[in-house]
Amino acid sequence: MRKLIVVENLSLDGVMEAPEQWAFAYQTEEIAAGNKAGMATSDALLLGRVTYEEFASFWPFQTNDESGIADHINNQAKFVVSSTLKKADWQNTTIISGDLVEEITKMKAQNGKHIVVIGSGRLVQSLMQANLVDDYQLFLAPLVLGRGKQLFPAGIDPQKLQLVEAIPFSSGMVLLHYQPTTK
Repeated sequence: MRKLIVVENLSLDGVMEAPEQWAFAYQTEEIAAGNKAGMATSDALLLGRVTYEEFASFWPFQTNDESGIADHINNQAKFVVSSTLKKADWQNTTIISGDLVEEITKMKAQNGKHIVVIGSGRLVQSLMQANLVDDYQLFLAPLVLGRGKQLFPAGIDPQKLQLVEAIPFSSGMVLLHYQPTTK
């Protein structure tokens, strides 16, 4: 069975909004190498509509990069969850507009590598509420933003997580790898 892995950049106060404005200041070669290794374990990218549109306006134009990240993202299967999107032009993209729990449960039951979700706050929160997330890989930046959309908002159902691994980086960022203790 495939795992559904949530990968997010977060500030110390849990903000995930607009990481392109603050997270890149903490990126290092060691983080890039870890990201590349993590990508090798996945063959599907699951996105909400807003994140999909942001990615689709950027990644298709990033070709032949030395890191291989753009080629990987552009060539892998992409699934966008949306009730409003009618057309997805980015190669290898499928729109999921049906029952989220049913569709993701089917995806997880298929053969293949892991399914990764990046950004996509509302989608991740829906996946958490449905107990579909198998892994959280949270890149915690040494920064307090004071406001913005949080990954774990007030009112979300409690969920107990187990720390699997914590990796500090020279930039001050820490990768926290958690798994839910019960499903």
